[in-house]
Amino acid sequence: MPHIGVLAQYVKDLSFENPNAPRSMAGAQQPTINIQVNVDAVPMNAGPGGGTDFEVTLRLEGKAEAQGMMLFNFELVFAGVFRIQNVPPESTQAVILIECPRLLFPFAREIIATSVRNGGFAPLLLDPIDFVALYRQRLAAAQAAPPSQPLNPG
Repeated sequence: MPHIGVLAQYVKDLSFENPNAPRSMAGAQQPTINIQVNVDAVPMNAGPGGGTDFEVTLRLEGKAEAQGMMLFNFELVFAGVFRIQNVPPESTQAVILIECPRLLFPFAREIIATSVRNGGFAPLLLDPIDFVALYRQRLAAAQAAPPSQPLNPG
């Protein structure tokens, strides 16, 4: 049976900026929020039983603005080490870049919500992310790239 084991998960980098406080917290402004998501993976080593360990990194960056003023911005790099076992080689990349970040996302979402709340704003509850669509975009970009730049999970 295919198996994804979570060996560890951790914050690699976390930044929250509230550059215009306390002015930015006055009033009930409806902010415009832009979020960017990136996923990367690097092989670590071969695990027992023929599996392979990968560090998968989920990078979430966001910025909230209202009436031309920056309210806050954040960057979170949240990662995990995953052991992939009994997955066919042709499916390994998809598992690493879709299923692993899907497992990391709820924890990253909570960290961001807490950071924004601690910055004096209502918690930012990120919508679920379509990691399949992100993976397809990555494949399309790799196919459009020159052949000397192969797509790899890292």
